[in-house]
Amino acid sequence: MEFEDLKHVRRKLTGNGFVLVLDTGALITPEANAMIQALHSRSIGGIDAHLLKLAQKGAKQFMDTYYVGYGDKSIGDNGTATIFVEGMSMLVAKAIQDSMLYNGQEASTRYIDFSKQAFANPAGSARGSKSLESLRSFHLEGLEEMKNELANRHPRQNEEDEKVWRKAINARAFDIMRGTLPASAATNLAWHTTLRHAADHLLRLRNHTLPEVREAAKAMHEALDEMFPSSFKQKLYEATEEYTRSWMELQYYYLRTDGPEKATLEHFGLDRTLLNEYRSVLANRPKKTEPPKFLGECGTMRFSFQLDFGSYRDIQRHRALIQRMPLLTTELGFHPWYLEQMPPALRSKTESFLAQYSKEIDSLGLTDLETQYYVPMGYKVSCRISGDLPSLIWLVELRSGISVHPTLRIVAQDIGALMLKELKDYDLTLHLDESEDRFNYKRSVQDIVEKPAIAI
Repeated sequence: MEFEDLKHVRRKLTGNGFVLVLDTGALITPEANAMIQALHSRSIGGIDAHLLKLAQKGAKQFMDTYYVGYGDKSIGDNGTATIFVEGMSMLVAKAIQDSMLYNGQEASTRYIDFSKQAFANPAGSARGSKSLESLRSFHLEGLEEMKNELANRHPRQNEEDEKVWRKAINARAFDIMRGTLPASAATNLAWHTTLRHAADHLLRLRNHTLPEVREAAKAMHEALDEMFPSSFKQKLYEATEEYTRSWMELQYYYLRTDGPEKATLEHFGLDRTLLNEYRSVLANRPKKTEPPKFLGECGTMRFSFQLDFGSYRDIQRHRALIQRMPLLTTELGFHPWYLEQMPPALRSKTESFLAQYSKEIDSLGLTDLETQYYVPMGYKVSCRISGDLPSLIWLVELRSGISVHPTLRIVAQDIGALMLKELKDYDLTLHLDESEDRFNYKRSVQDIVEKPAIAI
């Protein structure tokens, strides 16, 4: 089979967006793979006998009977699918990724050309489009100013390669100016999932409060059903659909205007007796070493804080944590870090622009859900996370690193400090990076690039 023979399944989305379910060309398809593993669990006849049955009868009848008919959902854990979603807003990406079982990748904003990237305009009006285009123009102009400013602040040293230094300057400039990009900016993502989790998560996505998410869910379901005809025909129960719609509408998005700005420990739910038993495990863990998962039985801690939406997108990647989905508004203000990095003239210009821009989007007469599309990602959102010790340790050690965006790095360091304070009697060791934030030449090498062809 050649690449051009693969039968990927596509569904078009609004604008230039689309969903694609990948055909890998495998002779043993994900559904057949699931069938074989299920047969293997039900019979000691051996794998060769099951392969013969697969060759003779195919997987469809088995999957129709056991996975769909009997509702044996665990069978769906044995087959996987890879779904690509392109041209939808960052709000859609956050919804798809809002699962502790999500595996996949999203396009890094640092490598997108925002002079051309589409911005969703749910208002559907010329005024809405005009507001978004004014934000684009301001972002691009500010980006060039910041590149020149940073080149003067951090001149290239003799030992630094000019191309790498320039990439580092560009990356830092974008880190500062990304706060002036809207959440409506189009992005691409890949979702690699089990057939079972795809079906389960689509229940939430098709009942989401945002029409754009519901559109993507419908397209994904249709494409998956075409690619895997035996795995996505489960009966839908209206009571379940209505219940999901209800809590989505009432409590999915989280906003706490009176919440703490700095990371605050709101709930300490760890068992002190167990912590005593695991004292040596907590104390003796070396750097870059994950703690054992059984520490999770000690319980959980819950933290609240404010963080700009741009950096929330990074903390959301910690799937082992339970996190609320924040509502993006202008109510909590623009994160001061972005303004503090700008030269005085650009800072003043940015503050004036944002004040006027906020009035413009307020005048569009949209709901809070729709207004999210127009809000720049530098505005702060309410965050609340809960996690056990292994997940929290991973968060604070990874995100306190010098290569992490500074607004998230500060939060990770603060949560780490709170954990050390609360657990000082149990000898907890945390390997936090508490070095001062600085221009990081090495950030420019955090990229995936194609190697040049080798001459033969």
